[in-house]
Amino acid sequence: MRSKAITFIAAVLFIVTPAAMGATAPLDVTAKSAIVIEAATGKVLYEKNANDRRYPASTTKIMTLITALEMGNMNDVVTASKAASTTEGSSLWLTEGESLSMLDMLYGIMLVSGNDATVAVAEHLAGSVPAFAQLMTDKAQAIGANHTHFTNSSGLPDVNHYTTAADMAKITAYGYQLPLFATIVSTKEKIMPWQGQQHPRDLFNENRMLWLYDGANGAKTGYTEDAGRCLVSAAKRDGVQLIAVVFDSERMWDDSIAMLNYSFKQIHSQPIIQQGDILKTVKVVDGKDKAVLPLYAQDGVVIPVSGDDEGDFTTVVDVPDKVNAPIEEGQTVGQVKVLYQNKEVGSTNLVAHDSVEKKSLFKSLWSSVQSLVSYMLRNFA
Repeated sequence: MRSKAITFIAAVLFIVTPAAMGATAPLDVTAKSAIVIEAATGKVLYEKNANDRRYPASTTKIMTLITALEMGNMNDVVTASKAASTTEGSSLWLTEGESLSMLDMLYGIMLVSGNDATVAVAEHLAGSVPAFAQLMTDKAQAIGANHTHFTNSSGLPDVNHYTTAADMAKITAYGYQLPLFATIVSTKEKIMPWQGQQHPRDLFNENRMLWLYDGANGAKTGYTEDAGRCLVSAAKRDGVQLIAVVFDSERMWDDSIAMLNYSFKQIHSQPIIQQGDILKTVKVVDGKDKAVLPLYAQDGVVIPVSGDDEGDFTTVVDVPDKVNAPIEEGQTVGQVKVLYQNKEVGSTNLVAHDSVEKKSLFKSLWSSVQSLVSYMLRNFA
């Protein structure tokens, strides 16, 4: 049986007034659709026609990456078919029969937008591009991107291949929960084998935000004539991870920088649990010298806070009703979670403050005798 105590923590938050944030000039965004969200909470900090249906072009590859990371083995050898090697558009320059590791294929997809690599990965994992695209669509909708439908893994034009800025922001925020996702999309340069050539492939990330913007850590560019210039960019500062999306933009770099600057002024990180804080006690059964054991936070928890958030965060402390000795100092006993509107945005383990030895057999028997005598005196005296 486990007990769950819910504590509202609005008291530790403070209101950030417009004056405290500084004056923010209105944005002049050229993109037809745009949005900025905070990744952990999903809070929208800026939006423009964010729910309009748009062609995503190569930002599609964010979903390709997520699906491949969750389905694939990064050490698998992936071999390019004729269909993969002759795929139109941007390329990793794969030849028919050429093989790379799954991980290298994914770097090729995200750094230089290799359409050929997306086909090779799709065929390897699902047997065909349409089958893989269905897996992408299913996963997107499981994430909550319900206005998204994929027909291919590259983002090449198709009337039935579409999303929204809001959906793509959700998809990308989900990606940042996967450690390899962040590693891949934030890599500036990658050297990998090039079969049949005298030198390796030397790939440079096409996402210029990695060089232009302080804290930038991904994610993907895109362009087709139908989609226009598209960019999903991400940046992390002081523990706050933002996702910005622009679709069909005349100045996608300028738009994205302006949107991120604007949004970082609206939000800040706030420590809500300090490492070492005593947050709960638990009853110890058969402990030699302790009946109650303090539990402390193993790590600190920092949350993203904006001006109207003070009532939206709660903590949930989850520990057993009792624990049996022996207990080692630092042993995990429970967990505390921080929720934003019932969505988990942070957590840490609750661990034992002290070691507790188990009572000897004699002491356990003597305690049982004492309990029995006490019971008899109360009930039969």
